[in-house]
Amino acid sequence: MPQPAVAGLVLAAGAGRRFGSPKALARTPDQRSWLALAVGALRDAGCSPVYVAVGACLDEVLPLVPADAEPVVVPDPSEGMSASLRAGLVAATASDAVALAIITVDTPELPASAVQRVTGAADAASLVQAVYGDRPGHPVVIGRDHWSALAASVVGDRGARDYLRAHGAERIDCADLWSGEDRDTR
Repeated sequence: MPQPAVAGLVLAAGAGRRFGSPKALARTPDQRSWLALAVGALRDAGCSPVYVAVGACLDEVLPLVPADAEPVVVPDPSEGMSASLRAGLVAATASDAVALAIITVDTPELPASAVQRVTGAADAASLVQAVYGDRPGHPVVIGRDHWSALAASVVGDRGARDYLRAHGAERIDCADLWSGEDRDTR
């Protein structure tokens, strides 16, 4: 029996105030786009479709969205991560995916193996969060049964963390695969 479809979402709409520019514009020292790396990790893990929430510096970021991903324009990215998450959840409802794997653009070292580990048994009721030792991180998997409630619960610059905690998300350790560190500085 085929595995149920899991969509992917890259949260990349922020202005990157602490970083000094939108992280969606960032590149590795060898000039690989963080945005392309994030989409690639989701694609290589089998996520389809892959959405990219974009907002800040839209004219510069849109051309960087890989052709095999769907940009989702966040109407008010200054509202914070919640606006990006809501926009991505709305876009995913048009797919046949049973779950959504969510990552942030500022994790350029994220391997597809970490995404595969947390999406392995995903279904419509899934709530899964990668952890690195005792520290929660990305990817996160949200089953379709939770999309509406999650969208209604997030505010400001907070993502799904409170929802995951309140609803007893399964924690899957991925520390053997990579550090789980996001990048807040260059």
